[in-house]
Amino acid sequence: MKKISPDFKSGFVAIIGRPNTGKSTLMNRLLGEKLSITSAKPQTTRYAVKGIWNTDKHQVIFIDTPGYLKPRYEMQERMARIISDSFKDVDLVIFMTQIQSFPTDYDLQVLDLLKNVKSPVLAVFNKTDLVEDYDPEKLKQHLPASVEKSLFVSALSGQGIEALEESIRFYMPYHAPFYDEDQLSDLPLRFFAKELIREAIFHQFEEEIPYATAVLIERFQELPHKVVVDALIWIERSSQKPILIGKGGQNLKKIREYAEAELSTFLQFPAEIHLFVKVNENWRKKPHSLKELGFE
Repeated sequence: MKKISPDFKSGFVAIIGRPNTGKSTLMNRLLGEKLSITSAKPQTTRYAVKGIWNTDKHQVIFIDTPGYLKPRYEMQERMARIISDSFKDVDLVIFMTQIQSFPTDYDLQVLDLLKNVKSPVLAVFNKTDLVEDYDPEKLKQHLPASVEKSLFVSALSGQGIEALEESIRFYMPYHAPFYDEDQLSDLPLRFFAKELIREAIFHQFEEEIPYATAVLIERFQELPHKVVVDALIWIERSSQKPILIGKGGQNLKKIREYAEAELSTFLQFPAEIHLFVKVNENWRKKPHSLKELGFE
């Protein structure tokens, strides 16, 4: 068994913020791997996704959370619970926003959620690559006193990430690793297959369709030369089904090809995906459907 240095650090970091601030992009950047799905559309993330950053000196477990919104239906209620649960018993909270629009009402609501958090809070202002000039001190005026430090980064370009990494390491407690050193997440592979299919849908469609769909993995089979996935896509209304499938199945084909390429890259192993579509009216409001999707 590998001997662990007494100087080894290990801890948990929750990444919290409103939608579309780059939380998933930041976690992927810190991990050096694509673990959370991303798109330009808000609220792509629906679950808390743990990503594990391993080095010889530390193990940091990041928790990427859904973007905070005022819940309007049952699924968003459950996503809000995921967010509030994520910063309990963590060693550090990263409040993430984007520099060009801070503070929005949702930013202030998230900060209000964090006012009684016992863990230290870092404010991370993202997307510095999109602004030529900004006043850090003016931005900090809107932060509560509970925020211990502010950093300015571009999760996309990597600007400022090294300073953020140093700050994260500083706040981690001395502790043995919680997971194996080669482990990237605590989630099963079928979860990432589901998420990459959802990402493909987000990339293929605008506005309505991505938010009206959910994905269930019905088969995830590891064969000697490939992985085979059968996935069922729920759509909320019968009128949306032909749009999702496309003329002659062209849209579904594009979704499948995108997801197969991404999953093959993620697994470093060939993937074959079969997609099926079913109408499940108002699934976002049905407790039993949400439970089937993993929302407790």
